[in-house]
Amino acid sequence: MVVYALLIINKAGGLIYNRTFHSGLNVLSNNDLLVLAGTFHGIHAISKTLSPSLQHSQRASTTEPHEPSSFKRPFVSGIETLQSSRFLLTCLQTPTGTKFLLFSEPAQDARQCEGLLRKTYELYADFVGKNPFWSLEMPIRCEKFDRAVGGWIGVR
Repeated sequence: MVVYALLIINKAGGLIYNRTFHSGLNVLSNNDLLVLAGTFHGIHAISKTLSPSLQHSQRASTTEPHEPSSFKRPFVSGIETLQSSRFLLTCLQTPTGTKFLLFSEPAQDARQCEGLLRKTYELYADFVGKNPFWSLEMPIRCEKFDRAVGGWIGVR
């Protein structure tokens, strides 16, 4: 499995982590990466509102005060995969709104990419989320996380 790059976007649409594993995609400047993160965040938010999985009448009824507290709205995730002739983009959105984007070769199975993203999220929770010197929404500068992600994704 060839993984080209990993990007992590915070809930506000800012790029907080990026790493390239293999060449194959055009090299982007830091400014272009920030624009890419913000653009994907906006498109992802729009796709969540366009999702046909929840009808408007159901959405209005879920906010009624007489609804039981155990009622859960279906999770609408937005864009999960985007495939082109050159790459496959897989997105995993966490419950906190953080998005993990994985760029891989187009022949890859999206479920396998999602598994990689889930493991990366576990590493993020272990090494970044539990780091007392890191605060939410700030760029990730954690050497242990870098090594763990490189060991997990870089060998694929």
